Amino acid sequence: MHFKANTTIDGNVRWARRRGLPSWSGHEAGARALREFVDLSRKWGIRVLTVFAFSCDNWVRPKMEVDFLMSLFEGVIKSEINNLDREGIRISVIGDSSKLPDSLQKLISEAEEKTKDNFRLQLIVAVSYSGKYDVVQACKSISQKVKDGLIQVEDINESVIEQELETNCTEFPYPDLLIRTGGELRVSNFLLWQLAYTELFFVPALWPDFGKAEFAEALISFQQRQRRYGRRDL
Repeated sequence: MHFKANTTIDGNVRWARRRGLPSWSGHEAGARALREFVDLSRKWGIRVLTVFAFSCDNWVRPKMEVDFLMSLFEGVIKSEINNLDREGIRISVIGDSSKLPDSLQKLISEAEEKTKDNFRLQLIVAVSYSGKYDVVQACKSISQKVKDGLIQVEDINESVIEQELETNCTEFPYPDLLIRTGGELRVSNFLLWQLAYTELFFVPALWPDFGKAEFAEALISFQQRQRRYGRRDL
């Protein structure tokens, strides 16, 4: 099943506040929900799963929260990498890694290397990522190649741009379905190029409450849709 799904991890802090808990409790609950989501994706035959874990826009959050999230990312990688590897899951991380702590960058590189030959499920984690950032960095890369005489301006087409996007880490860069949790009705700067023909599913559940039933509902909704890619049904 060459099904590609995206999801935004949204609503952790709201989930915690509604329960009178500190924000870090919400992020920890979100990490547990992600583990279940990945496990379901693997069992249900999804080939590529991309999760929007931390946006470029999130760097403006309070330093204490950002530092906790960076530490949480490191902890999750350390605790889960061996299990994910045994389950045949390949890890890829996209985004502006230069802004991440050195220790986290090292862990990411090790996780990607350790799991690079796995093929049952590719888990792409977007950290310090935004759709605008992705397009801008692709344009810079193409401009440099033109400057260096590697390609000509007239050679630039959709394929050339797609090869420079950060999703060039996967054979299947275009999601079939985007799941947006937390009741928000927008894509919030996520994979702006890649979502051109993606089906969207918005759910009011906050991310820590998004479980098997909600995931199944999203997949059933997708199966009931017709994807015409600009064609007209006769």
